Amino acid sequence: MKTILQSSLFRPLKEKVGSTIPIRYHVIFWLGYFTFNVIRWGSYFNDFLYSIKSNLVEFPIHIIVVYFNVYYLIPNLFLKKKYLKYVSSIFIILVLVYTVRTNLIYLITGTISPELGRPVSFFDFNHFIVVALGELYVITFVTAIKVLVDWSIEKKRNEELSELQLSTELKFLRTQVQPHFFFNTLNNLYALALKKSDSMPRLLLKLSDMMEYVLYDVQDSRANLLEEINHINNYIDIENLRFKDRVETEMNITGDIEDVKVPPLLLITFVENCFKHGLKNNDKIKIQMSFEIVNGKYLEFSISNNFNPETVDEGKKGIGISNSLRRLKLLFSNNFILKTSSEDGIYSLFLKIPVA
Repeated sequence: MKTILQSSLFRPLKEKVGSTIPIRYHVIFWLGYFTFNVIRWGSYFNDFLYSIKSNLVEFPIHIIVVYFNVYYLIPNLFLKKKYLKYVSSIFIILVLVYTVRTNLIYLITGTISPELGRPVSFFDFNHFIVVALGELYVITFVTAIKVLVDWSIEKKRNEELSELQLSTELKFLRTQVQPHFFFNTLNNLYALALKKSDSMPRLLLKLSDMMEYVLYDVQDSRANLLEEINHINNYIDIENLRFKDRVETEMNITGDIEDVKVPPLLLITFVENCFKHGLKNNDKIKIQMSFEIVNGKYLEFSISNNFNPETVDEGKKGIGISNSLRRLKLLFSNNFILKTSSEDGIYSLFLKIPVA
C-alpha cells in the first residue's frame, strides 16, 4: 500500500495540478473556501472590507504552500521517510509565510494584525504561533481532502483490477473443466466408427450439444441452472452410450429452479469425478444426485457413487475437486459449504452455494 500511496496519492509536481481531481473542482473548492472565510471573519470582527483584503493576501499563500506540500514535500520527503527534512521544511515555510503575510497586510492596512485588538510588532511570538497554526490547519485540511479523494480513486481502480484478475482466473479455471472428457469421447467415437455402430450419430449429436454449450452459450459469470442440468444430462447420456449397462443414474430436483443462476460448468466437474473414479475396476456404477433450492437463496447439491475401494490411490489427487474449490473461494469467499466423505465403498459430496 505504501508504494501505491507514493505513486498514486501524491503525483510529482511536474504533473499538472488536478491529475486525479479535475481542475474545475480545485477552482470551486478554493472559491468556496475563500467566500466562507470572508463571511466568517467579516462577521466575527464586523469588518468585511478588512476580511476581503486579508483573505486576498492569505489565499494565494495558502494555495502555493498547500500544493507545494502535496505535490513535492510529501512524495519526496515524507513518503521517503525523510521526516526531519520534512518537518524542517514545514517550519521554514511557516516562517516565510508569516514574514510575507505580515508585510503584505501591513502594506495594505497599515497595521500588522488589527484583529488582535492590540499593537503587534514584527515577529511577535504569540502572533507567529497564531499564524502558524492557521497555516497548518489549511495544509492539513486540504491535504486530508486530497488523500481521501485519491484513496477513493485508487480503491476503485484496485477493485476493477481485482475483478479483472478474478474474471481472468475464472475463465482459465473453466478451460480446465472438460478437456479430458472430450478427448475420451473422441477416442470412443473412433472406436464406434471402426465398429460402424448405430450409436455413433446419437453420440455425435450429444457431443455437439455439449461443445456448443461450453464454447458459445456460456459467456457470463452465471448460467441458468436448468441449462446446467441439461448439460449434465447430455454428459450422462454420452456416458450411458459409452458404458451401456454399467451405468445407473438417478436425479432429483426440489424447488423452483426456473430462474436460478449458478456458476457455469461447476457442478459438471463433480459428476465427471463420479464416472472417472467409480468405473475403475467396477462392474457397475450407481450415481445419485439431487438439486434443492432452499428459501430461494441457496442451492444444495448432493451426489454420491459407489466405487471399488481397491482402486483408491491415497497419494494421487486429481485437479477436479481442487479446481472447483479454487473457483468456489474466488466466487463466494467463505459463503459456501463443500463436504466430501468416503465410507463403505460409497463416495458422497455435498455443496451449498448462494444463487442469483
